[in-house]
Amino acid sequence: MSAYNNVLVVLDPTVDQQKALNRAVQLARLQSCKLTAFLSVYDFSYEMTTMLSGEERESMRQAVIKDRELWISDFLAAPRAGGINIDIKVVWHNRPFEAVVHAVLEDNYDLVIKGTHDHDVLKSMIFTPTDWHILRKCPCPVLLVKDHDWPQGGNIIAAVNAGSEQAHHLSLNQRVITKAGQMAAMLSAHTHLVNAYPGTPVNIAIEIPEFNPQEYNSTMKHHHIDAVTKLAKQFDIDSSRCHVQEGMPEDVLPAIASELDAEMVVIGTIGRTGLSAAIIGNTAEHVIDRLDCDVLAVKPADFVCPLQKD
Repeated sequence: MSAYNNVLVVLDPTVDQQKALNRAVQLARLQSCKLTAFLSVYDFSYEMTTMLSGEERESMRQAVIKDRELWISDFLAAPRAGGINIDIKVVWHNRPFEAVVHAVLEDNYDLVIKGTHDHDVLKSMIFTPTDWHILRKCPCPVLLVKDHDWPQGGNIIAAVNAGSEQAHHLSLNQRVITKAGQMAAMLSAHTHLVNAYPGTPVNIAIEIPEFNPQEYNSTMKHHHIDAVTKLAKQFDIDSSRCHVQEGMPEDVLPAIASELDAEMVVIGTIGRTGLSAAIIGNTAEHVIDRLDCDVLAVKPADFVCPLQKD
């Protein structure tokens, strides 16, 4: 049984090395699946052609699409010759993230693979708008690819929020660990659980004289260790592969991923949109640029895509 059967691979027209396609081909060799190489195109000069007839404008649009299809075909020659099943889908759309999400909604893809852009140090925390929107709005899991290899026998991290009693966190933990386990099985890798927990709130320690920060920290730590241990037992994960550390997820996860030389971090993203997204943000978005490995972002079971029509 394949973990992913229908995979959308988002190509990047600005680069020669298609990281997402390379990773998708590797996935297809590990498990049977259908790949679709996807590109959204838009020529802004099209807006300046209002003096042309509708037929001429459509002809111009089709010429651009055909040119991009030929460009994609060059990348697909080698994997197709190797027996990999890859279709081509080029759509005319001026908002790439919407094109991706609409394709997922229309054709029921169960995974989107997209390459990430390499940022310099100054831009290390800056997300491309397309990545940002796809992570928030795509209803299926999104695999954001970096340059790290996928060797057999490595390590896959499931980022969990085990200390929370909220139903959506409990459910998301289950989905994250399940997806991590599927990837680990494909790669003959080990699944690790990583859980970050907050330290003592400084304002409480200052404002309440009788507050004992050491006792608070100890209680918090043991609460999270107990919760992670229960999750590990449920999924038959050895206690030596459970990592509970004080700190913010965006600090703890990259540090442990680097220590383990992990191939992938699987993380839950709740997909906030609107004002709450701008103010609060999502852990996945804070973490991703600090990681040197792939990130698989998983949505909750009850996630409703904001672009889905009623």
